[in-house]
Amino acid sequence: MSNSAIILAGGFSKRFGKEKGLVSLGGKPLILHVTEKVASFVDEYVVVTSSEIQKEKLRKVLPAESRVVIDFLQVRSPLVGTLTGLENVSGEYALVLPCDSPFVSRQVISLLLELCVGKAAVIPRWTNGYIEPLQAVYSVNSAKESAKKALEDNKLDMRSMIKNLRGVRYVSTIVLRQLDPQLLTFFNVNTPIDLKRAELILKRKCGWEKSNSWKGLK
Repeated sequence: MSNSAIILAGGFSKRFGKEKGLVSLGGKPLILHVTEKVASFVDEYVVVTSSEIQKEKLRKVLPAESRVVIDFLQVRSPLVGTLTGLENVSGEYALVLPCDSPFVSRQVISLLLELCVGKAAVIPRWTNGYIEPLQAVYSVNSAKESAKKALEDNKLDMRSMIKNLRGVRYVSTIVLRQLDPQLLTFFNVNTPIDLKRAELILKRKCGWEKSNSWKGLK
């Protein structure tokens, strides 16, 4: 079984004045925070953008071996981006992630990939019923067909694709809290305020890691 990752980086944020994937956090573009987390869990990853200009900007910050592809439709939609990614990966299953989630949990990723075997999708679900379709794993062939069906029905949202899937497994955030107590894996940087929060979180995480590293030397 082979696994791929699709990282959606086609959005442009007016609040930042540039693509969110290029916004700097801790001296590193957001997209690198994501690609570096997933690289060891998948056989390949594909970054999906919405234009040639975006593609060239991202290529300047991504590792040379990274694959960057452009949306097949000139419509900015997570569903279009996901289908573009699905058409360009070779894995049996694909992890879908946004480029603005710098604290993606390696433990959560590992669990989702483990649970996906034999399923059309594995999707995190909050206790209020809200789902996280952009931090989920999909069977590539099933998701491609379901995404195409949704687009044929003039639907551009991920939930319309998911409704067409058969054999979806939902994983409660109660379970995921055991791996990621604060569920920072779902934290998105959408605004400058979010970026400031992310900077504080990163400082705390770095401080905790240094503290525990020092304890280990005693």
